[in-house]
Amino acid sequence: MNNAPVWLTPSRWGLALRSALSAGAVVAVALVLGAAALLFVLDRTLLSALDDAATGRAADLTVGLRTDPPADLDSELFDTDQRIALVQVVDTVGAVVRSSQDDLGLPVTGVHPPVGGAPVRGLVSHETGGADLRTTVQGAHGVGGDYTVIVAASEESVEATLATVGGLVAAGAPVIALVAAGVTYKLVRRSLGSVERIRTQVAAISTTDLGERVPVPRPRDEIAALARTMNDMLGRIQAGHAAQRRFIADASHELRSPLATLTTALDVADARPEVLNRDLVRGTLRPETTRMQLLVDDLVLLARADELGLPLRVADVDLDDIVDTEVRRSRADTTVTVTAALTPVRIRGDAAQLSRAVRNLVDNAVRFAATTVSIEVSRSGHQARVTVDDDGPGIPESDRARVFERFVRLDSARSRAHGGSGLGLAIVAEIVSAHRGSVRIDTAEHGGTRVVVTLPVEEGCPESRS
Repeated sequence: MNNAPVWLTPSRWGLALRSALSAGAVVAVALVLGAAALLFVLDRTLLSALDDAATGRAADLTVGLRTDPPADLDSELFDTDQRIALVQVVDTVGAVVRSSQDDLGLPVTGVHPPVGGAPVRGLVSHETGGADLRTTVQGAHGVGGDYTVIVAASEESVEATLATVGGLVAAGAPVIALVAAGVTYKLVRRSLGSVERIRTQVAAISTTDLGERVPVPRPRDEIAALARTMNDMLGRIQAGHAAQRRFIADASHELRSPLATLTTALDVADARPEVLNRDLVRGTLRPETTRMQLLVDDLVLLARADELGLPLRVADVDLDDIVDTEVRRSRADTTVTVTAALTPVRIRGDAAQLSRAVRNLVDNAVRFAATTVSIEVSRSGHQARVTVDDDGPGIPESDRARVFERFVRLDSARSRAHGGSGLGLAIVAEIVSAHRGSVRIDTAEHGGTRVVVTLPVEEGCPESRS
């Protein structure tokens, strides 16, 4: 368990504070590296300028020695300033014959480059009171012999300039880093203000009022995208919650009717035991029990499909055999004429689930047909097709997508004798979707309803049974 104070635990700091400290540290490191590079370049530049000044003075002295002896050279050539600190002319035996100082002294360097050669630059000497002198030495041929011209420049000005710039950077860098940290903190806090408003609004939204939405900031940035995404998610949650409430209400309503019938029949049988005979059992109790069992099975299937997807036991399935079985079953239970045109088609699928889908389609068509139901199984390329036609009242085009929703019964078929539970086509849609197929409703040739189910035929599935 971590008992350290919050201010000693960086992981517990707020995002704004961590961002501000990170920005300040990055800026500080960048300033340190930039200052180091700046001072290095400035040092090289200033030293190069010193060498250029010393080289220019040495060249002037070399030119003067060609016509005048050292003692007659212009005194301006031996003047000193902030750059030039010492000028010496040395003869061939190493003695200083003229200097910018009253005391001729000794040469500040023992280097003697050849006459006519390139000057030697950048020699460092510590001869004058410990101060660094940067010397340029050049050989010269003059009146009375050969000489060595030595011009020394002081590095004090360079050091002073570097110290000034370094001091300014050292004083300004912390201020700049603090300003960067402060600005970052303010900007992050301002951005997080929108996030906090979104969080507060989401926290205030309850399951009883999912119609509220979070505020969307005006700038089209990531925070606005987050708010729009959150509102979309809330919309989906609201739609799902509403669908769940409708589902529960509809399921309760559908189950209430058979339960009420069973309860009434049992109450009558309890009050009058003599009426509990085979007719009551076969005419009332068993049909209502069967109806409630089928409804519960449908609800369990749809709930399982919503949670984990519809489980399938996939195998080779003869689609025409499934349809033929359901056609024979329907012919035994109805007076409607049921015709079938079956082309042998084999697909990969769950035989039990496909049988259930076909049964729902056939029962639905028989329920609404006036006289005839026509069923066809065909294959086109890599698609198998099951077409179910009836000559009933048909389905309006505006309702053809809605009938695949759960507990949907059109107004013209609200009675329980015709409308069923409103789950048949919803189950068909779930089963077909689980088989990677599609289902749609069209108008039949005689004006009734046509339901077309399309299922994929995988490679290797024969068109006919062997």
